[in-house]
Amino acid sequence: MQEPYRLSGFYKLGLRERVQLLREMTDLTDEQAQGLFGVAGLSPNQADHMIENVVGVFGLPLGIATNFMVNGRDYLIPMAIEEPSVVAGASFAARLVRDGGGFRAFCDEPLMIGQIQVLDLNDLWAARFEVLAARDQILALANAQDPIIVNLGGGARDVEVRVIEQSPVGPMLVVHLIYDARDAMGANVVNTALEAIAPLVAKISGGRTLLRILSNLADRRLARAKAIVPVVSLAHGDFDGNVVARGIVEAWSLAAVDPYRAATHNKGIMNGIDAVVIATGNDWRAIEAGAHSYAARSGQYSSLSNWQLDSPNNSPHSDANSLVGTLELPMAVGIVGGATRVNPSAKAALRLLGVQSARELAEVIAAVGLAQNLAALRALASEGIQSGHMKLHARQVAIAAGAEGEMVDRVVEALLARKVVRIDQAEEILKELRDQP
Repeated sequence: MQEPYRLSGFYKLGLRERVQLLREMTDLTDEQAQGLFGVAGLSPNQADHMIENVVGVFGLPLGIATNFMVNGRDYLIPMAIEEPSVVAGASFAARLVRDGGGFRAFCDEPLMIGQIQVLDLNDLWAARFEVLAARDQILALANAQDPIIVNLGGGARDVEVRVIEQSPVGPMLVVHLIYDARDAMGANVVNTALEAIAPLVAKISGGRTLLRILSNLADRRLARAKAIVPVVSLAHGDFDGNVVARGIVEAWSLAAVDPYRAATHNKGIMNGIDAVVIATGNDWRAIEAGAHSYAARSGQYSSLSNWQLDSPNNSPHSDANSLVGTLELPMAVGIVGGATRVNPSAKAALRLLGVQSARELAEVIAAVGLAQNLAALRALASEGIQSGHMKLHARQVAIAAGAEGEMVDRVVEALLARKVVRIDQAEEILKELRDQP
């Protein structure tokens, strides 16, 4: 098997050439390769069994990010996204991080939190005591619901009880069931366990149970990634590496203290994360919800990442040796169940990644999020975010204006020369080119 990081010039290949190269580098089957290429993707009939009122399927471009090394292993990263520059940015940033030894990442045990709301209680603290006293009985009942996952080493792990003394409807208890979901995302198995134990919780507490639902703030299931980039690797064009590195830290610092900047900063991180989550058939909405609520855990919304300079003697006034970035966020993803086993493209993407567990997938996704953050901050700290982005955006505008084949590149070139990337300009250019002999 060739090393994925040798894929220089991958973007220059044609569509079928890229798929063929991936087949040569991995153990993709014919069917899985067709799933990637869209030939054997999700069919309307399959979709009809997944959601309601199906009228068709909706496609997204599926790209491959290269150069990724995570925990010493090379990965090809499938990314489903419509936004230009994301795949290229992640690939470029991964190459910079490779110069520093690649990404290091680790993930917590796959512990999910299920919640049961308990109302109409006379004595909150006495009810809390009784529920905790019945911990073993509650866990046994929860584990009886899915003996398969218990045999795999998962299942209910603990019971916690939070006292809410004031709310719009008065005091209540919130019972947390801590559940090890193994290689599943966990929503279905946790919700099933909650439904089973809710009557017992009501009986023990003497209250009335209402909500029985998984929490998407999966802060027991955090994924973390770290990147070290030699400052010399950040130098390009007229930009000195130390200037770029310091600019990255300065740009990050605004996101650390200002929620208006943090929202866009974290959106950039999620550009990379969501693209992999979607490609692998996982619930990107759950990941988004968990990430943003985790970003606000201090009471103010802030950056999910952290960037610092590694300077000699930790002096802020001396040139740095390297730029160090870390990222931490909830990452409740799975490699079994749901769309990961129904959508042919998702199955092919997981095969292409070659991950063996949900924790490994979470680690890779965290590394992609950190790479995407590095790519955006580097652009902001040097030539500006629009330089590379607009070139790719111009292709979309040219195609939307009706350009096809080699005419696309000619329209893009003219748009960039005018420094105005708009549909009316593209239509005007296209007309002029077609009117030429």
